[in-house]
Amino acid sequence: MPLHDDIDGDVYVSPRYLARATAIGDPGLDPLRNLGWELHNDDLGNAYLNAPDRKVRLGYLPEGDDDGLWRINAYKDPFAPPAWGVCFNDSCPTEFVTVFTTALAEAYEQGPDSYLARPVSGRQDRDPFMAVAPLINRGWEIDRPRWGVFAVHSPDGLAGLEYTTGDLDREVELTTRETRWQLWAGTSIDRPFWYATASTDTPVTLLKAVTESVSDPTPLPRWRDSTYSYVKGRAQLTPIAPPSPSAPTPLDVQRAAVRRPAAIPTVSVPRWSTTSRPALPGTRR
Repeated sequence: MPLHDDIDGDVYVSPRYLARATAIGDPGLDPLRNLGWELHNDDLGNAYLNAPDRKVRLGYLPEGDDDGLWRINAYKDPFAPPAWGVCFNDSCPTEFVTVFTTALAEAYEQGPDSYLARPVSGRQDRDPFMAVAPLINRGWEIDRPRWGVFAVHSPDGLAGLEYTTGDLDREVELTTRETRWQLWAGTSIDRPFWYATASTDTPVTLLKAVTESVSDPTPLPRWRDSTYSYVKGRAQLTPIAPPSPSAPTPLDVQRAAVRRPAAIPTVSVPRWSTTSRPALPGTRR
């Protein structure tokens, strides 16, 4: 079991794509906020991030019109329709959003040639297969679920990535699940546990960051009380052992003896950690 320096939970969920979203969206927002992007909130509690040049925008929409919690668009011109759009729904593990926004922050720093880089078949640094390769390299299996769709699915069949070929309506891609790319987990793509979509011109490097994270064998920490019944019997839930208290060093004992009043017998007492467990997170809404 891998070690984590910032454990937040009392169970590990494996495979990680069967973990639910976390209760807060800050980790997904932070990579872009750290660039100094403007953050605004509306009266409902939705949050909006804008790049300084308004060519990349993110919406965190817990009170949106549908289950699209995260919507991220990039523009060649801030007043034109989006060049590409990505959506993560409200059950998608927040870690997958965070790796996307981290990759997006790096691409934005490099300039439009990076964050607006269209996929190009046969070009080594932009070939769509780059986004699929991490999954295949970790044992995901190639599938052809229906005509015009190339897909790969996890060994347990509970997660998949679909790539739709042919021409697609760009406006429909930005507002529905009828997109070039769709990543999901669950027993069926029609009723997924969570999903993420990406339109045709989404840079392959951003998509690859997500597929690498989704297929990473490292489990994700979660609070046991917040895991959906969906994962019972399907995901492996492993208790996270609390850190063992450190035994006092000779220097600790000596310092304790010096501080102790003379009238009290000088008996060495170990100084164990007594940190309390943090409160359980509330619901997203």
